[in-house]
Amino acid sequence: MTVMEDVPGTVRPGEELDVGTLSAYLEKLFGPGPVSVSQFPGGHSNLTYLVRHGDKGQDKDYVLRRPPFGSKVKSAHDMGREFTVLTRLWPVYDRAPRPYAYEPTGEVLGAPFYLMERRHGVVLRRSVPPGLADDLPRVRRICEHLVDALVDLHAVDYSAAGLADFGKPVGYIERQVTGWSKRYLDSQTDDIPAINEAAAWLQSHMPAEGAPALLHNDFKFDNVIFDPSLERITGVLDWEMATVGDPLMDLGTSLSYWVEAGDPQTFYQLPFGPTAKPGMMTRQQFADRYLERSGRTATNLVFYYAFGLWKTAVVLQQIYYRWAKGKTADARFGQLIMGVRILAEQARTAIHRGSI
Repeated sequence: MTVMEDVPGTVRPGEELDVGTLSAYLEKLFGPGPVSVSQFPGGHSNLTYLVRHGDKGQDKDYVLRRPPFGSKVKSAHDMGREFTVLTRLWPVYDRAPRPYAYEPTGEVLGAPFYLMERRHGVVLRRSVPPGLADDLPRVRRICEHLVDALVDLHAVDYSAAGLADFGKPVGYIERQVTGWSKRYLDSQTDDIPAINEAAAWLQSHMPAEGAPALLHNDFKFDNVIFDPSLERITGVLDWEMATVGDPLMDLGTSLSYWVEAGDPQTFYQLPFGPTAKPGMMTRQQFADRYLERSGRTATNLVFYYAFGLWKTAVVLQQIYYRWAKGKTADARFGQLIMGVRILAEQARTAIHRGSI
């Protein structure tokens, strides 16, 4: 079986970095040497680049993360927050990349950014690698590795890691529902009844909170790196929404990315990963393994699943709003309003059905 490593490509127009100022910055940190920049293709939020620094044969790779061009939503693109969580997490959670430097002023690249180590491996997006499709037990193990990486994250002693003040776990669920409702109103462009119905239901069905944990809040296939054998996750990426709170909310977000057989065809259009391929777990199986291995209980999984769908719809709405207001020229963003509608309808359907 051949598995291709996730590799960067040409930088998208309008998202170029000033190589001159970046070179001067790297020289102060690491010494002189030529600099080249390419861009990883995935993601609709923070931008991710491969920066190669130094002479050939002695060069070193760094991954650079910066906010999207044109964004004014500072809380959603807090580079310092990502840098902080990785600084304290990588010694105790081996899937967290090691960060090296943080530039908070925006004077170098026009926005804050940080540099971290590059973790090599495979990122699964819309399909599984050639030759794997017929090996259903291996496909199942891929899902198990993903669940287990989330369980292990939630098992981290975040206080001992120096992250006790990283979030406010008391009242977390209520703040999430209220906060994302406000974010939707602040970025609304279309009349979408399903998203308002879901918001009202979530507001009136909030469960009691469980013991807090460190949350990733965007845990899915295209945010993790597998080694080439696909038998181990070597990296977890995109920590921009990490915080401390109820871990079942994190589980709900992961479930919201999980398309499975029997879902509406429109839901299949969303590029969340190969979750509907033969051999993959169902959402219920994903949740069951998580609950079994974590020792947690959930009396109302529908709440967490519906919340994940609804929150993701609001995230897409915020990105679409930037495009609609001319804050970004990225043509991909112009289609995201359809994703908002699809996710909102999936949330409303789950609520009416009473199951995930």
